[in-house]
Amino acid sequence: MAPMQLYNWNTIETEAMNPHLSRKVIHVQNLTLARIELRKGAVVPEHSHVNEQVSMIETGALLFVMNGSKQVVRAGECLAIPPREPHRVEALEDSVAVDVFSPAREDWIRGDDAYLRR
Repeated sequence: MAPMQLYNWNTIETEAMNPHLSRKVIHVQNLTLARIELRKGAVVPEHSHVNEQVSMIETGALLFVMNGSKQVVRAGECLAIPPREPHRVEALEDSVAVDVFSPAREDWIRGDDAYLRR
């Protein structure tokens, strides 16, 4: 059995994905945890992945668009996104979201995340 591992967001390197979006990421065996900062107007283009995702909004408000449906998620709220479901996100305000992905985001580990770097 592996020992517990303590992480501190303040010591994890911030990765600037583009001028409007940055992230800090923790990868463990079966999931990825990301703390994402989005400036008002930031857009995560439509994409999909094999991972189940839960987005928890710490501050601000994000608009999620999925299957033609729109959902605003505000601070203190969470949104679950099924695997392989195409979705896009727009920051309605400066926002911080914590996203949990299961299984771990192998595409991010490989650096295959160009859609976030636009």
